[in-house]
Amino acid sequence: MSPLSQQRIRESFAGQSMMQTLGATLERVDQGNVEIHAPILPGSRQQHGFAHAALTFAIGDSAAGYAALSMMPEGNEVLTTEMKINLLAPAKGAYLIARGRVIKPGRRLVIVQSDVFAIDDGRETHIALLTGTMIPIAVA
Repeated sequence: MSPLSQQRIRESFAGQSMMQTLGATLERVDQGNVEIHAPILPGSRQQHGFAHAALTFAIGDSAAGYAALSMMPEGNEVLTTEMKINLLAPAKGAYLIARGRVIKPGRRLVIVQSDVFAIDDGRETHIALLTGTMIPIAVA
């Protein structure tokens, strides 16, 4: 993956106010693979003290979307057309990691997946699996 393509993805991520609100960071960008970290902040918890599923979904969707974007030529973006989440375990810990990847690239549809892990005392627990479809769009 070219440094210019990585820069394009990092600039796009920096423009997402939702990711800024959640305190999320873009930790790794490779062709077809992206990793996003997000702290489990007091405002991101549900009533039992675990990370809310909305945080899990937001970073999982973004990781999958940026993985898809990493496969797109310059002048293209992607939008999520559908995304399914399976919540596997409570999101207990200090922060979450979403690892997005492209399952099948295509000109009209890109099939993606994200695995989300909660980090608690250095131990990873697989808390969610997201699968979805991205659609490439041309931008001016």
